[in-house]
Amino acid sequence: MSTLNPPRDPSPGDATPTPRPVTPMSSSTPRRPSTVTLKVIMALTGTVFALFVLVHMIGNLKVYTGATHFDDYARWLRTLLEPLLPYEGALWIFRIVLLLCLAAHVGASGMLIGRAHRAKGRFRRKGMSWQRLPATLMPYTGLILLVFIVIHILDLTIGARPVASAGFEDTTEGQSHAYHNLVHSFSRWPMATFYVVVMVLLGLHLVHGLWSVVNDLGATGKRVRQLGAAVALMVAAAVMLGNISIPLAVLAGAVS
Repeated sequence: MSTLNPPRDPSPGDATPTPRPVTPMSSSTPRRPSTVTLKVIMALTGTVFALFVLVHMIGNLKVYTGATHFDDYARWLRTLLEPLLPYEGALWIFRIVLLLCLAAHVGASGMLIGRAHRAKGRFRRKGMSWQRLPATLMPYTGLILLVFIVIHILDLTIGARPVASAGFEDTTEGQSHAYHNLVHSFSRWPMATFYVVVMVLLGLHLVHGLWSVVNDLGATGKRVRQLGAAVALMVAAAVMLGNISIPLAVLAGAVS
């Protein structure tokens, strides 16, 4: 009959070491929000802005119909949906929506740019080529457009000097001076030149941004991508040329 050895008290030297908790590598931690989410945010908000500048340009072209029609259009924007909404109520809703889209667009853009700068590896693209020029310039054109938005509001909406012209007149519920203020603003060649240059940059920003929307929303077909590129080019060209024509017409005396 075999004899069982009695259990021996464990000594400190026999103690099993406690395993250390494994800390996951930072590279395995998913980023929040994901890059795909950020690109979708930029695509959607960018589309909103593209539609806005297109409609805004079409409205601005009413300046060629004369002061009365242009001022009536400006007054209609401020009285839209009255009496359901108060005076300028619909206009302020549009402004708030655009402001929220702007914040989301700039925020997502900043996060994507930061991640791109932190990217490492031998396959990372360096330098600049003509094919990649619009994409490379996107952050810079975006910053210039932000500055332009502030200047444009100070000039033609608020009438803050010295940005606004000396002839700026405040708009009231009964009287619109949109035509008068536009002509006086663009009669100054520095402001007209600045506007033309910014519209060229806006065209570059739009053509690449709208083409990127097709890719960021998952379009893979060759025909869809070609159609997206064509639409991006047409919208960008229409907005750029339509807006540029206005200060040039004012300087030439065709609009006065």
